Amino acid sequence: MRLCLMIYGSLDTLTGGFLYDKYLVKHLRQKGHTVDIVSLPWRHYGRQLLDNFIPGNKARLFRKSYDLILQDELIHPSIFWLNQRHQKSSGVPIISIVHQVLSSQPRQNGINHFFRTVEKKYLTTVDAFIFNSQTTRGHVQHLIDERPPSIVANPGADRLGHLQAPEKIVGRARRPGPLELIFIGNITPIKGLNRLLESLIRLPPDTWRLTVVGSLQMNRRHVREIQRMISAHQIDRQVRLMGAMNGRDLVDILADSQLCVMPFSNEGFGIACLEALSYGLPVVASATGAVIEFIHDDLNGFLIPAGDIQGCANIILGLHRDRDHLVRLSENAHQTALARPGWNDTVDAIHYFLTHLPRQQQTHNSQLGPL
Repeated sequence: MRLCLMIYGSLDTLTGGFLYDKYLVKHLRQKGHTVDIVSLPWRHYGRQLLDNFIPGNKARLFRKSYDLILQDELIHPSIFWLNQRHQKSSGVPIISIVHQVLSSQPRQNGINHFFRTVEKKYLTTVDAFIFNSQTTRGHVQHLIDERPPSIVANPGADRLGHLQAPEKIVGRARRPGPLELIFIGNITPIKGLNRLLESLIRLPPDTWRLTVVGSLQMNRRHVREIQRMISAHQIDRQVRLMGAMNGRDLVDILADSQLCVMPFSNEGFGIACLEALSYGLPVVASATGAVIEFIHDDLNGFLIPAGDIQGCANIILGLHRDRDHLVRLSENAHQTALARPGWNDTVDAIHYFLTHLPRQQQTHNSQLGPL
């Protein structure tokens, strides 16, 4: 088949959604399919909306004859109207890869109502969906009445491998000193690092240290706010901002950490949390978002209600003081990851879904992996 994938920017962007897209494109090409990448520039939301009305954009974006058109749902502001125009002139199916519904994220000032209107218009132009989680599927089904063919294909747990010496989990958890925490996410407001720091500053300074792994370039204004917060509370020696990391460097930090903390990030899936489980790290995560599909309270981590800053602090302090409890959670975390599907399972299922799409009934739904 000849396909294209429409995205913003580059597949090399280090976010969970782009990792998912990159795995899928690589797999489709290995299967002998041609996949073109159609890239739109990153812009402010208002400028993205104008992409629909720039003369020649439809001809540029839909310029070739494809068997299927894949679209990362992230680009919906730029194509919600172009898709409708394309449907009238072509019978080529459009498949949306949905990592997170923009209007499902918590926001103030009613802006979500506007986002929801645009997103709903886009979703009604799509012929089939690839979802990363049941939660994401539910958010889409809440917005539209139609039930096009869809598949839930969870991200794999094995991108960075697994902890090679699981017998070390006990010794690591019981290692004396401050609890070694890791936060994995690009430093933007929706990841909630500022609220995590508000929790941590309530704790005795000798009970924790935090390593933050994530891009410092995506929202420099927010990064400056985080840096001022660290300086104002004099926790410079307890917080390390490492910037974006991947591969061996990230593995080394995961293997040396004791607890993953993402308690105020509303995730469409939470690949970083899943990869932390692979290294035997319990996850303190948000009770909102899709992590509830694989993080279970007091089994392999904890789920923090929205805004519960003190509750988060209490859990971290409790695990610092009770290392036997941390051992049990760590062992369960590792077992959870081992039971999850790998990336080959994920992309194989999507490949089957795409290649059989023309023969599917409109009410067909598929699902992959334990949820």
